[in-house]
Order: sequence, then structure tokens, then C-alpha cells
Amino acid sequence: MKRIISAVLVLALTVSMVFALSGCGEKGLTIAVPNDTTNEARALLLLETQGIITLKEGAGITATIKDIVENPYDIKFNEVEAAQLPNILQDMDYAVINSNYAIEAGINPMEKALAMEGSFSAYGNILTVKEGNEETDSTKALVAALESKKVADFITEKYVGAVVSTVDNPGDGYDATVDYAALAGTTIKVAASPAPHAEILALAKEILDEKNITLEIVEFTDYVQPNNVVESGEFDANYFQHLPYLEDFNAQNGTHLVSVGAIHVEPMGIYGGKQVTLDAVSGK
Repeated sequence: MKRIISAVLVLALTVSMVFALSGCGEKGLTIAVPNDTTNEARALLLLETQGIITLKEGAGITATIKDIVENPYDIKFNEVEAAQLPNILQDMDYAVINSNYAIEAGINPMEKALAMEGSFSAYGNILTVKEGNEETDSTKALVAALESKKVADFITEKYVGAVVSTVDNPGDGYDATVDYAALAGTTIKVAASPAPHAEILALAKEILDEKNITLEIVEFTDYVQPNNVVESGEFDANYFQHLPYLEDFNAQNGTHLVSVGAIHVEPMGIYGGKQVTLDAVSGK
């Protein structure tokens, strides 16, 4: 009889331990994050807001996985080029992906993201030119077109929250200080990521067409060449990055590129691969 009671107690204790552990999430998960400095930090900060990791005090927009001080789920981090994250998502438990790359891969952030950034004002995507070209008529004409109500409305209607306009007071698309007659017949050449940047630029192109100004949009799928071609003078501007990334790029490469305006922001999200919810890292 004592043996039966002991066996029952052991079984009850085992069951209770299983339930207790199941409430602490899973161990040994793999999360893919961008491997460039500022976007990796951004991804880690998002994971921290979800209670998945803890970063050391003071870790900010240059944080790396070396700054993780608490990793209760023993997560393994796979640092991957940002553009490739959607391609490896199925092989990861989770991946933290920029909305533009999710959209390009046919992943709707508003439907598929398990969590998204709630505060992202520091990461507005900017129009960038080489230092010294901030006040040229071509730059001001392009800025005015991108800061138009036509573009802002397109962003709202097309992306429904997956991309958000950062322009406070959209205008009519034109700058009163620009000599559009003198610009007529010229071409402005811009390097851009395919989505949403090239799609947004297509609206700016329509606005500039009204003044007989050609906007040539050339798509790039990496984070390096768009800056190099503006630095070299081959292109007039680029539109693909946020300011923290640009500042880090300048510091690392000795380039002389500046922002002339933030147009939109793409909230970063956590997406499920092998996992379909955040339960495995929720602590529930």
C-alpha cells in the first residue's frame, strides 16, 4: 500500500513539474535578427519589450547580442542580412524582420507579425543626398514631392499601418522656392529599395512629371550600394534607410551623406517560423 501511495505521489509531482515548466516557455529556440548594427539593436530592443531577453543597462541603438544579460529561454541568435530574413523564416522559430522586406516577400505585417514596434520615431526612412546638395533645386523638388499629401495618402491607403507616413503637414507636392522651369527636361536619379520605397517614389514621379522633370528610380536589394552610388555622384539621392543606419554607415566608411527629410517609418516585427504564436517565449 505504501508503494502505491509513493508511486501516486511521484506521479503527481512529475505532472505538476511538467505543467510548471510548460508555463515557462520553451528552451533552445532560434531567433534570426538583422546583422547590421542599427537594425540588430532595433530587433533586440523589440525582443526586450516583449520580455524575451534583457539587455544591459544603457544598451541603445547600437546594442548587439553581446549586450544581452538575461536570456531565460536560452535563445540562439542567428545574425542574417536583413534582406534574407524572410527567406530563412521557415527554418527559424522566429525572425525579427523590417516591414519593407516582409512586404517584398509577400508577408503582410498587419496579419502575420506576432508583435510590432510601438515606438519607432528614431527610425524614419529618409531621403539622402551627398553633403553640399541639400539645397539644390532638384533636391528640394524631390523632397516636396515626397512630402506631398498625395504620397501620404498613398502610404496610408496602400500599407494600412505596415508603413506609416512621418510627414506632419503634407503639401501639394511643390516647393515655391524652386525654379521648376529651369529644371524642366532634367532627370533626377534615385537609388531605392523595391518596396515600399520604389512604390512611394512612383507617386513622386507623377508629381514631378507635371513639371516635365524625369524621376529615374533604380532598385537595389542591398544596404551598401545605394549609399556608394550617391557618394560617388552617380546618383542624386537614395531612399531606403533610416538615420541611425546612415550615421553608422558614414562613420564606418568615411562617406559624406546627409538626410534631407524623413518620409515614412516601417515598424519592425517578430514573425513566426516554426512557432505560430509567442507562447514559447511568453512565460505563460
